[in-house]
Amino acid sequence: MKKILLVAAAAGLMSVAACSKSPEASATENNAEMIADNMDAMADNVADMSNTTANPFAEDNAEAVAENIGAAADNVRDSADAATTNM
Repeated sequence: MKKILLVAAAAGLMSVAACSKSPEASATENNAEMIADNMDAMADNVADMSNTTANPFAEDNAEAVAENIGAAADNVRDSADAATTNM
């Protein structure tokens, strides 16, 4: 439920922010946000999977993968912000 609320709030804020941007910038930000949200969901799934293994090394590796995916999602958002400043 929290994720749905978060996505709805983000969509609402993006629609308000889109009023002052070019269509290309808005599309870039929207696409990047969707990709980053999917990556965050994937990171959550990997983190949940790490709790189901009996192997502590596999658990640590899965948690590291989840953190890396989350960091990559942040990079996608940052890159989109940087790209849209010149549009």
